[in-house]
Amino acid sequence: MDGTAIFWPMIAHVALVYFVYALVALRRKRAVDAGRAKVSQFRENREEPAESLFVRNNLVNQFELPMLFYACCLALFASGGVGTGVVALAWIFVASRYLHAVIHVTSNRIRYRQPAFIVGFLALGAMWASLAFHIA
Repeated sequence: MDGTAIFWPMIAHVALVYFVYALVALRRKRAVDAGRAKVSQFRENREEPAESLFVRNNLVNQFELPMLFYACCLALFASGGVGTGVVALAWIFVASRYLHAVIHVTSNRIRYRQPAFIVGFLALGAMWASLAFHIA
């Protein structure tokens, strides 16, 4: 398998991050336009309008566990450890991030969001285990 295949799930996650940035901007603009928020509120992010709060929280989530994902993908690529199984795990991780984001920015029901997170968490753990096995 071509090792560069590991970059497609990374690119797909970057697309998600850009979408969430656009969504938080849109929801904040709507709150300002409707008079429920002032632009100055966003200077220090102490007061987030209800309609953009879940989106902002999700945006923060996209820079937590996914940073380990990027590090693992790059380490796998650099060490020549990219294979079909690892790429499949990477896609599972990214799919779980998409599902997690959809739930987070809509209903934000922990009952549904948590399993999506756990799937990605386990897939990423398996990726790191694969890297460790590869370099051992």
